[in-house]
Amino acid sequence: MNKYYISALIRKLGLIRLSDKSRFYIQYLRTYRSRRRFFKMNPGVKIPPAYFVYETFKLDYSSYYNDSFDTAKWLVGFFEKHKTLKNLYILDWGCGPGRIVRHMPALVGNTCRLYATDYNKKYIEWCQANISDVSFGQNQLAPPTAYEDNFFDIIYGISIFTHLSEEMHYKWFNELMRILKPNAILFLTMHGDAFKIQLSETEKIKFDQGELVVKSNTKEGHRTFGAYHPIKFINELIGENEVLEHIAGEVKNGRPQQDIWIIKKNKL
Repeated sequence: MNKYYISALIRKLGLIRLSDKSRFYIQYLRTYRSRRRFFKMNPGVKIPPAYFVYETFKLDYSSYYNDSFDTAKWLVGFFEKHKTLKNLYILDWGCGPGRIVRHMPALVGNTCRLYATDYNKKYIEWCQANISDVSFGQNQLAPPTAYEDNFFDIIYGISIFTHLSEEMHYKWFNELMRILKPNAILFLTMHGDAFKIQLSETEKIKFDQGELVVKSNTKEGHRTFGAYHPIKFINELIGENEVLEHIAGEVKNGRPQQDIWIIKKNKL
């Protein structure tokens, strides 16, 4: 039986988070040696608790730290196409335990001010205690944030809308537009066409009709809550704002890659 159909059955029974937690414990045992090896080779590097790493990425400390630096550089490359990185206010929306934003101070220069927010209180507490040169704050699952209108020059959210309901898509997009300056940019990653391999036949029909597909029966915002984004839905969500770039994800070695959307705020 296809693993996605097995997952759908577990989700229908309301056991998806229990299944995911069990998977964590299995990986925790399997990665014991690699995690010890990482700390031996990188004694000065602070890594969040193992479940934080698993919940927001994968339980591979070397990849979590080193690949995340590469991701931060990759992001900055996109930012530089649309903004001069001087005297900017930049927000990591849905920062988790700081996987990407911890690397940003070394990449964007000391004239830029970095902010990060997440709804998970434990993540934010860990970040505040272990990551410097970033202003961390907590939001709730639903907006608003505590930031002023027209405050940020750049906001990025890596796989955040992928774990939200349709209602929260509109609420959060409007909130992000509120706190962005006019002509500022929003960088997002989404579950686009490449992720149709994870959908049932009924879900694929809905997706092809341009409707958001949501896999729920679990806590919204958690890694086990999934949302899938056809282009039509994203265009409706964006509204009168301008799409600067849309890069469709591909399926590589059987693994789907997320779509990239870069949006410019066109209104006050």
